[in-house]
Amino acid sequence: MIRFDYIKPASLEECQELLNHYQGKARLFAGGTDLMVEFRADDKKLKDVEVVLDISNLSELKIIKLDEEVISIGSCATFTEIIGNQGLIKYAPFFVEACRTVGSPQIRNTGTIGGSIGTASPASDPGPPLVAMNSILTLLSSAGEREVLLSDFIVGAYKTIIKSNELIKSIKFKTLKPEAGFSFVKLGRRKALAIARMNVAAYVETGEDGTAKDVRIVPGSATPITIRITEAENMLLGKTPSYELHEAVGKKVSEKMIEITGTRWSTPYKEPVIASLVKRALNQATGVKENG
Repeated sequence: MIRFDYIKPASLEECQELLNHYQGKARLFAGGTDLMVEFRADDKKLKDVEVVLDISNLSELKIIKLDEEVISIGSCATFTEIIGNQGLIKYAPFFVEACRTVGSPQIRNTGTIGGSIGTASPASDPGPPLVAMNSILTLLSSAGEREVLLSDFIVGAYKTIIKSNELIKSIKFKTLKPEAGFSFVKLGRRKALAIARMNVAAYVETGEDGTAKDVRIVPGSATPITIRITEAENMLLGKTPSYELHEAVGKKVSEKMIEITGTRWSTPYKEPVIASLVKRALNQATGVKENG
C-alpha cells in the first residue's frame, strides 16, 4: 500500500483550494469502500497520489431534498441515509431498492452515492435506475459549478469526464410520475454481499389507452457503460405491454449487448439471462403476470 497524506477539509472552499494545489495528485475520500480497495490492489495506478482529502464530514454534501418535483441528493449521502429517506421511498422507490442491494449493512453505512457514481463501475446497482431517471450531476470546482447528464459523465468502465480539480456535489432527478411503472431486478451470486452479475432498471409510462408512451430500459453489468437500450425501448413504445412483447424486448437487449461487447467467454450465459431479467423487470413495471 502506498503512503499518502491525509487531510480533512473543514469546508468545500478549502477542499477546492487543496484540489487546485495538488494538481491531480489528490484523491477524495467519502466512504472509502472503493478507494481503500484500490490502494491495496493497484499501487501502480495510484502511485502519483500524494494526499487523500476526507470530505465525509461536509454537511453541504449530505443534503437530501425535494424541491418542486425535483429530488437532489448530496454526493456524500450514504446508502443507509438514502434507504431511510421517506421522500425517496415515495418518489424514487426503484432507486431506493437498488441502493438496498448494495453490499452489506456496514458498506451501506459508509458507502456514498457520489463515491459509487465516481467509481463508474459497470456493475453499479444505483447506476441503472439513475440513468433511467435521466439524472443530472452537479460538478463543483473553484471555477464554479457545471451540470452534466449522468449518461454523459461515464465514458468507459471506471472512466468519467470529471476533472482533477472537480468533485461531485450532488445528483438530481425528477420525481416519478404517478402513472409510471418501474422495477429494479438484480442477479448476484447470492442474495446479499454480492456484486451484480447483471441487473436491470425499467421505467414504463402508459397513457389512458394502456399503451406505452415513455419507456426506459437500462441493463447493468451487460455493457462497459450503463446506458439505455433505445432499440429495445422503441419496440414497446405505442404498444400495449404484454408477456410476449416483453420477451421479444428482452431478446433485443441481449442482441444489443453482444453487438456492443462482442462474443466473449461469458456470452452463452449472459445472453439468455439478461433477456430474462429485462422481461421480468418489464413485467413488474407494467403489472404483467410472469406466466404470460
